[in-house]
Amino acid sequence: RKALTRFQGDRGSVGPFGSFGNRRRKSTDGDTGTWRGAGDDTGSATLEFAGLAPLILAVVAILWQCVLFGYSWSLAGNAADEGARAGAVAAVRGDDPASACAEAARAHLPTAWEGSFSPSCGTTGGVYQAHVEVDVPLFLPGFDAGWHVSGEAGAAQEGGEGAE
Repeated sequence: RKALTRFQGDRGSVGPFGSFGNRRRKSTDGDTGTWRGAGDDTGSATLEFAGLAPLILAVVAILWQCVLFGYSWSLAGNAADEGARAGAVAAVRGDDPASACAEAARAHLPTAWEGSFSPSCGTTGGVYQAHVEVDVPLFLPGFDAGWHVSGEAGAAQEGGEGAE
């Protein structure tokens, strides 16, 4: 019986000393309203949401920045791979491998990353290597954190003057 009374008290159907929490009260102007006790938590969900909303937005912004960092790293690696492949083919054909490498790497970057693009291409021991570095864009425009990611790749030279 005590557990049932305590449960009903938690629900608000029974107040302290057996009074009923859902009783209607009559105001002085004749309007009726609901009885509100001291433990009433009306509006607490709104207040909790208002308090947590900035924290939730900050966490979303941080997670989005992590996504931008990973995407930049993936783009740099792909651009280096495409640049190394194009440089190796250009060396076999007798074209300028450094310009072919830089051009292919730039072609595989979105326009937002092209402004901070810096390629480095060359041959090392029969492997045409490309190193691409790009800046990580920030979620908040107008700020620069100075974060850079790089990608490296190599392609074997199978013929021509650079192969062994």
